[in-house]
Amino acid sequence: MIHIFSSYNIAFHKYNSLTFPLRLLLISSTLAFFSCNSGSKKTDTTAPADSIKTIALPVAKEMSPEEKTRLHNECEAWYDTILRNTGFNGGIIVAKGGNIVYERYKGAVKLGGKDSIDAQTPFHIASVSKTITGMATLKLWQEGKIGLDDEYSKYFPTFNYPGVTIRTLLNHRSGLPNYLHFMDKMWPDKKVHVKNQDIFDYLVNRKAEMENIARPDSRFSYCNTNFALLALLIEKVSGKSFPVYIHDNIFQPLQMNNSFVYTPDRSSTIPPNYDWRGREIPLMFLDDVYGDKNIYSTPHDLLNWDRGLVSGQMFTPQTLAEAYKPYSNEKEGVKNYGLGWRMDNFPNGKKMIFHNGWWHGNNAAFLRLFDEDATIIVLNNRYTSATYKAKYLINNFAHYFDKVAEEDTENTSAASPSPEPVTREKKASKKEIPKSKVAAKKK
Repeated sequence: MIHIFSSYNIAFHKYNSLTFPLRLLLISSTLAFFSCNSGSKKTDTTAPADSIKTIALPVAKEMSPEEKTRLHNECEAWYDTILRNTGFNGGIIVAKGGNIVYERYKGAVKLGGKDSIDAQTPFHIASVSKTITGMATLKLWQEGKIGLDDEYSKYFPTFNYPGVTIRTLLNHRSGLPNYLHFMDKMWPDKKVHVKNQDIFDYLVNRKAEMENIARPDSRFSYCNTNFALLALLIEKVSGKSFPVYIHDNIFQPLQMNNSFVYTPDRSSTIPPNYDWRGREIPLMFLDDVYGDKNIYSTPHDLLNWDRGLVSGQMFTPQTLAEAYKPYSNEKEGVKNYGLGWRMDNFPNGKKMIFHNGWWHGNNAAFLRLFDEDATIIVLNNRYTSATYKAKYLINNFAHYFDKVAEEDTENTSAASPSPEPVTREKKASKKEIPKSKVAAKKK
């Protein structure tokens, strides 16, 4: 400390001995030095760590050892019977009231390797990403920055699809065609990767060539275009890139430390994915589009996402009520869709809010039971339809159904379906896989 003050005094006396012009020159030079150095640094578009509020997740509810043991054993029996021998390569967490009753990881990040999958291994969660994109959109509405019934063209004046609102994008009632199909048909060079803006530009500039356009809000039609456009909306309204906005407003506040939105600079570090035979599926020209997919996460991080949703700190009851409201009512049945969420409304009054995902060889299931405050998460990077049989577990928490309904899959895959018995949904997904995507898989 004495040495520091001595150095300061020497410098101060030397400064005082200078003439006024020399003092002025010294000050100007110093200011210019710091100005140049600060300007040479790249602008960091992420918010400073200390400016992002961390949300305190709810404390786990009390649970008897007997109930925890029972649920653990029932989950273990399900895993051993349904999932273990299917080629499953991933992780699973089952929780009640925030208490993890079952957790297991199986396999290696790269098949045949020694890099064992663990709690920190991120997986492509495919269409489960829609739950995050959807709630991020609703956050902007909650903050008064957008209106749910605003037409998309209010924010993008060149968007020439009258009647398409933010709400109809969120609930898959926009009537827009699916980019997986029209970009496969129109995109000239499959070696060049499509971006979200390209999807927008093709919709606007080549509308006359588009097929399967329906009148907005006339029917439910699951369409990935909707959430690719919502990602652009989030960027436009927030002034941040979609990956940065999701990091700053979802991942960091909820301490989802192993979650991220995929960007091309991560292509060499993300876990590979495999078809049911164990053959690696390479990235292809639709792999840079986000919003509808392209979020990587872990079972633990998705459990944090679930706890954040019930914490009351991130979203108001009104916002959550909008998200979980059924909007697809033109056909009677158990299945329905909210704003970024699938749901099963069972005849006995029970309700499951969930989303599944399938992209290339990646499978994901994210199930939530409000009455029991239970969460079921299964992530996998080697295709197996058994991932979606996580639904079987919900009867361990309460009686939801007598007969197991057909599993929900997402028909957005670039991989062939599994060799298991083909269901009606799998037949539909086979028809909708673009030829170039199948070719990409064969390579």
